[in-house]
Amino acid sequence: MSNAFLQLLVLAAIAVFLIMRLRNVLGSRDGFEPSQNEQQAQQPRRNFDVIEGTANQEDGDIADHAEPGSAAANALKAMRRVEPDFEVGPFLSGAKGAYEMILLAFERGDISDVRAFLAPQVAEAFDSVIADRKAKGLVTEANYLGTRETALAAAEFNPATGLAEITVRFVGELSLVVRNAAGEIVEGDAKTSRKQRDN
Repeated sequence: MSNAFLQLLVLAAIAVFLIMRLRNVLGSRDGFEPSQNEQQAQQPRRNFDVIEGTANQEDGDIADHAEPGSAAANALKAMRRVEPDFEVGPFLSGAKGAYEMILLAFERGDISDVRAFLAPQVAEAFDSVIADRKAKGLVTEANYLGTRETALAAAEFNPATGLAEITVRFVGELSLVVRNAAGEIVEGDAKTSRKQRDN
């Protein structure tokens, strides 16, 4: 036997083996079998009833954050009529980011980067506390561990003025240490976290 003939026999045996394996795995079609499209056409069509309100993604965004029919939900709907692109979920995400920045800036004693986000009376109150700390020679070291809760607390809309007010409830977690001028800890513990609740 020649070497070429042996190679041909080996390749033929491999081909037969592969064909048999494929047939076992894929099966075979015997006789008439309807195609997949024909099978789908033969199946009865299912009719789905849309429950009012659940198909509306915009209403879902509001319902995820405010009780349907509540004053807050009605205010949010009024806001959306004036500003169609307004969505509660993204608004709360943005508020969460701003809250983290403001809280850390206040605890570190420098609100210059976040002053634009603060109402004038809040900025004044922060300035007063920060000035008091500095006068006493106190230095704070804050380590922010994360926001545990961000939720809509209330929403109001005045159609006459077009002004809206949204109150958000935050629960943040941080560790805080206050040191005096000598570097001694007078308040807090770097190893212990505490929850900070704000509206």
